[in-house]
Amino acid sequence: MDNIVDSLNKAYEKFVLASASVLESKESAGGQKASLTDAALENFKEKWELFRVACDQAEEFVESVKQRIGSECLVDEATGLTAASGNSGQAAATGAATSLPPISAVRLEQMSRAVRWLVLELQRGSGVAPGSLHSSSTGFDTRFSEDSTQ
Repeated sequence: MDNIVDSLNKAYEKFVLASASVLESKESAGGQKASLTDAALENFKEKWELFRVACDQAEEFVESVKQRIGSECLVDEATGLTAASGNSGQAAATGAATSLPPISAVRLEQMSRAVRWLVLELQRGSGVAPGSLHSSSTGFDTRFSEDSTQ
């Protein structure tokens, strides 16, 4: 994470310096078009692109951390770890109110993958053909053997 922050900071500083360079070259040229101004503008464009890339990388990192934290919280909730460890009284109360038994982390990951796969298929516009999920009359996806034991 420190590398990403440092990279973003350096790219920003270079971008600001390039901006100042453009302004200084325009001022020294008296507002006239000059090769020095053109070079400063090219440098500015390059630094702008590098700054955008650094911002995109930082944003991707933040999104991946958000997803990881969300997944860990989901696993903790589904497996009953938050209620068992006493980290959240509300989680314990919620678990008791719904009376759902905890599921294994492996099973949760399988279900998560299946949902992600379906979302990707729907985003591609292909949809899912009727009956392609092979759902049983119990409402569980029969591709997972663990469903029949619950």
